[in-house]
Amino acid sequence: MSEELLKVLKAAGLDVLSCMQCGTCTGSCPSGRHTGLNTRRILRDACKNRATVLSDESLWLCTTCYTCQERCPRGIPITDALLELRRLAVKEGFMLPQHRLISKMVLECGHAVPLDEETKKKREELGLDPIPETVQKYPEALQELKNLLKACKFDELVAEK
Repeated sequence: MSEELLKVLKAAGLDVLSCMQCGTCTGSCPSGRHTGLNTRRILRDACKNRATVLSDESLWLCTTCYTCQERCPRGIPITDALLELRRLAVKEGFMLPQHRLISKMVLECGHAVPLDEETKKKREELGLDPIPETVQKYPEALQELKNLLKACKFDELVAEK
């Protein structure tokens, strides 16, 4: 691993070492009730500098609702820490295939879920523009987004490795 977990988290202002492992985060997690997400375990693994935390698929199950962060008795920015861990995971080449696919769609059409003809038709039936006020409606804006993502090397970051 190119970066030490604790060092990177600390630099981002995330003092996960203050976690007392009370379990409030995991117990209040709406995603954890329906998936294998265990935020307490992920934070513990990060605190122990376990590189396996970056390849843990459950890291991607967080919906970033911030419930854990709001309820943490120590005020640890848990969701922010999970997002930072995801950033590191992607940098190290770990990304779920579904997220890679969504990223490629963003690169192609500016949205994770592009509009199809059926959706456009339904929008018109409801009296709406077939294409909402997004980059999909404005080819120049879409091209600017593509240029920006390319300049940031997002395309390289999400490419298959």
